[in-house]
Amino acid sequence: MSRLAEYRAAEKALQEQLAQLETMKNDAGLKKEIEFEKKLLGLMKTYEKGLRDIVAILDPQTASARAPAPAPKQQRRARVVKVYENPHTGERIETKGGNHHGLKAWKQEHGVSTVDGWLLR
Repeated sequence: MSRLAEYRAAEKALQEQLAQLETMKNDAGLKKEIEFEKKLLGLMKTYEKGLRDIVAILDPQTASARAPAPAPKQQRRARVVKVYENPHTGERIETKGGNHHGLKAWKQEHGVSTVDGWLLR
């Protein structure tokens, strides 16, 4: 398509859209909607409310359905204190986890399964 044909097609489309716009400007229903929107925006500004607030006031069920309920905060269960006793030395280690320096040394020296057998409680 030549540039001239492209230009004329765009000009024709513009003229059609301008005619449609003029028709819409004269529509009484559109004028009422525009007036309502202006008044509503003015009220929202006066009372410092947003669109979500308006929806929540007019239809609380819809507003509550859209907003997900906050998940209850889960607390971690307290870790149990484990007590290990070395039968060779009589030494005791109390720990809540497996990251204890002395416990690691025992497991390296005697083996994990052996040290797990030393668990008292």
